[in-house]
Amino acid sequence: MEQPKDSYLTIDGNAEAIFKEKSSKFLCYAFHVESEEEIAACLEPLRKRYYDATHHCYAWRLGPYGERFRANDDGEPSSTAGKPILGQLLSREITNCLIVVVRYFGGTKLGVPGLIAAYKESAAAALDAANIVERTVDTHIKVDFSYIVMNDIMRIIKEEQPTINEQIFDNLCTIKLSIRNSKADIILGRLRKVEGAIVEILTEE
Repeated sequence: MEQPKDSYLTIDGNAEAIFKEKSSKFLCYAFHVESEEEIAACLEPLRKRYYDATHHCYAWRLGPYGERFRANDDGEPSSTAGKPILGQLLSREITNCLIVVVRYFGGTKLGVPGLIAAYKESAAAALDAANIVERTVDTHIKVDFSYIVMNDIMRIIKEEQPTINEQIFDNLCTIKLSIRNSKADIILGRLRKVEGAIVEILTEE
């Protein structure tokens, strides 16, 4: 049976580019974002910086599977700006990303096909300038155990190679781990066999 996908593509940091078409100038920005609050924090400075621009069009996707998304035409004809920008995120399978295209109208109308093409190329230019990276979808695990079974726990960690996020060693020890989803069942099964160990899956870090 095929394992559910447990990795996704996003951008590492931010990027920018410029695209020109028939005297219109398109300032293209790509941001790594992980929440709608971060998206708002990226949009606001651009609106202030380019207050005299004709349009601020954008699209974003959030979540490891891009399950949340939105496109905004900001006054351009319906589906001529936000949708082609979103289309680039979809076609390249990139998520946790916001693309903003700031347009300065140059006096020559591009028409609907021209607008769609221009916003598509602008979004592509921003992504071409970005560093695209693969991230894993992880399961976060907390293990409480007594000091006497420390060696058993650490042997499993050494062999399964999860990321250690936090560790407290005392009479009662606690360790927090993260491991990609496809490998989670194996390490969970092994940890639960250690005598006295209390294994808990954390809903978030």
